Formats: sequence, structure tokens, C-alpha cells
Amino acid sequence: MPPRQPAAARAADRLHSAAIHLLRRLRTEDDASGLSAPRLSALSVIVFGGPITLGDLARREQVRPPTITRVVRDLAQLGLVALEPDPADARVRRAVATARGRRLLDEGRRRRVAALTDAIAALPARERARLIGALDVLERVARPEAPRAAPRPRDPAPGR
Repeated sequence: MPPRQPAAARAADRLHSAAIHLLRRLRTEDDASGLSAPRLSALSVIVFGGPITLGDLARREQVRPPTITRVVRDLAQLGLVALEPDPADARVRRAVATARGRRLLDEGRRRRVAALTDAIAALPARERARLIGALDVLERVARPEAPRAAPRPRDPAPGR
């Protein structure tokens, strides 16, 4: 692991703060879904992660199995997920998103993207271009695998 650098630490601190503020700002768009944050989070994992066992969902959401069982039960009662037997083990049940659950998340995404579109469109053109230029880097930093530093070019041998 490379040594920590003061500039990188300052950038990390600013990015962390900006990400939290951005998520808080967009969370107001999630209120329109009518779901609590834990239910919305679990539904998102189910929709985008595909059918998932309750144990795996509890691990992904970092909660205990009884908690996720209640959350999934509530989502099922709302018609947003269904519980199906696991093909490999009938004793295990998998949470599967329903069309209604997918629609609810798609609508929420549209609201969040619309809010961001308005905010980005309001920026001066130069700032908008800088933001767009930084997106590739932000996406790479946000991936679960750690970004790797580009290899350093070798110094040419003396006299060449």
C-alpha cells in the first residue's frame, strides 16, 4: 500500500464530505417512495443484485438476520419483493424483486437524476466541464476494488 500523502488525505476528506452532502440532498427525493431508508436500501440490493438469500442480504446490509427478515417481510407485504425457494436448497428462500419493486426504484432514480441534472445545469459551463471530466476518476475511486496507481515510468539508463 502506498504511503499516505497529505494532498491525498485532504482530497479524501473533501470527497467524503461532498459525498455525504450529496447523498443527504438526494435523500429528500427518496422520501417520495414512501419507504424508510432501510427498506429502500434492501430493495435496491434485491433489485440490482438479483435474487438473494436473506442471509446474504443481511450481510450486504450489515444487519442481523432477524432485522432483514422483518424488512423483507414488509417489502413482500407491499408487493415489492417475493420470496422464492432456492433452486439448490428448498429450505432456503431468496428475495426476488417484483415488477412493482423495480418500478419504484426506477422512479426514485429518475427523481434523483433529475435533481442532479438541475444542479449540474445551473453550474457555469466551465465548472460543468470540470465535473464531467472528473467523472471517470470518481467512478474508478468508487469501485469496490481499490484503485491502483499507474505504474511509474522507468528512468532511462544514463547516457541514452
